[in-house]
Amino acid sequence: MNPLHLAARHGPYVLVAGLLAGLALPALAEPMRDFLPPLVVLLLFVTVLRMEPAAILGSLTELPKVMLTVLSIQLLLPLVIVTVGIAGGWIGTPLFLSMIIMAAAPSISGSPNMCMMMGHPPEHAMRLMVVGTALLPLTVVPIFWLLPELGGVSAVLWAALRLFLTIALATIAAVAVRRTVLRNPSENTLLSLEGAASITLAVFVIGLMPSVSAVALADPARAAFWIAFACAANLGAQFITFQLTRNRLSMPKATALSLIAGNRNIALFFVSLPPEVTAPIMVFIGAYQIPMYLTPLIMRPLYRRGQT
Repeated sequence: MNPLHLAARHGPYVLVAGLLAGLALPALAEPMRDFLPPLVVLLLFVTVLRMEPAAILGSLTELPKVMLTVLSIQLLLPLVIVTVGIAGGWIGTPLFLSMIIMAAAPSISGSPNMCMMMGHPPEHAMRLMVVGTALLPLTVVPIFWLLPELGGVSAVLWAALRLFLTIALATIAAVAVRRTVLRNPSENTLLSLEGAASITLAVFVIGLMPSVSAVALADPARAAFWIAFACAANLGAQFITFQLTRNRLSMPKATALSLIAGNRNIALFFVSLPPEVTAPIMVFIGAYQIPMYLTPLIMRPLYRRGQT
């Protein structure tokens, strides 16, 4: 059997294999670090290549709703968390900062691919990812103004701009190929693209796991705590959002929104914030990959039951 087809049919298990490899073989991470940015571009390109060009952004009438949704989960939610943190006196604690960074971040670039693993179309997740990244320079400013200890906002804005340009260029390139070379792709071709995206995601996570492995060896209890916290934050956000939206939105939209509510591109902040801010919570970014890569396996039954 074609290995790409096999990877497509067993996508959730391919992600778990990548996660286990990252935890068990931390020595692989160092030589892979330079390949992480190209892997992001490849993942975006392959995912968009599988979509119908006309369905990627949808009609213009969808844009106001998408923007309102993004503002709710990227601006309103973190502002609520900041308010609770200030009232409770938790400003500056690692748990509080982790929650803020998660809530303020846009969608992960792999969310459209994960939606396909759930059996839903990827276009809704693609819109939320593109618009969320584009609006990040707007939504992140109030958070940094309220929390000056996070450092300057300029580095985050530049990182958001770079990510948005990456998404835009990868999307344009994929649409151009789809309109010329792959106008009418066969089912086998689409299945191969889905498998390639699953393998790319699995390889990508290997470069992000050393922080968890190092903490697990030095302090297993601390590693277990952060893994449990990351799972509760990620999977809990997905479950709550799905329960609130399943009867208000179509199932593909509810699934995309719920998946993105828990799976955010927190790495965007970790590469741009000052080291003194990120050092206490570096283990969180590694631990956060665990529920992220387990999402298609753990949450797929819930999202598919919603279709019935």
